[in-house]
Amino acid sequence: MKKTIAIMIVFAAAVFAAQEAQAQTVSISAGKSGFSKGKTTRASVVMNIPGGLHVNSNQPKSEYAIPTRVTVTAEGATVGAVSYPPGKMKKFSFSEKPISIYENQVAFGFNVTVPSNFNGTMLRLRAQVRYQACTDEVCYSPKTKTVYLNVRVR
Repeated sequence: MKKTIAIMIVFAAAVFAAQEAQAQTVSISAGKSGFSKGKTTRASVVMNIPGGLHVNSNQPKSEYAIPTRVTVTAEGATVGAVSYPPGKMKKFSFSEKPISIYENQVAFGFNVTVPSNFNGTMLRLRAQVRYQACTDEVCYSPKTKTVYLNVRVR
């Protein structure tokens, strides 16, 4: 009986940990007034990371840590390179050296240039964020989240 209870507790903890690893939320924003034809506008992808978890930065400084990658596309417009903020260096029990990580909330900025001959009144942005969530003791399998945003074009 005690063995069964112990197995159930371990299983429940594993399920909870797996759910926590997927608890990051990703959103995309592009200013309140939308985009203008012939202009460049700054936009961002924001990742919220729950307490007790972190994700590796885009340059984790560890050969085993999977870096965070953000890819943004927009059909009919040009998307500039994504700006990654510097990570926070932190030492963990599973690593000999500190690893560069993101905690809490992190924003990744980029420019969107809408050509002056753009046809239409809406532009759809698509952002993919690939990340590896970790606790202070273990890292989970990498995940990819995709978000979309329709933005008015004037």
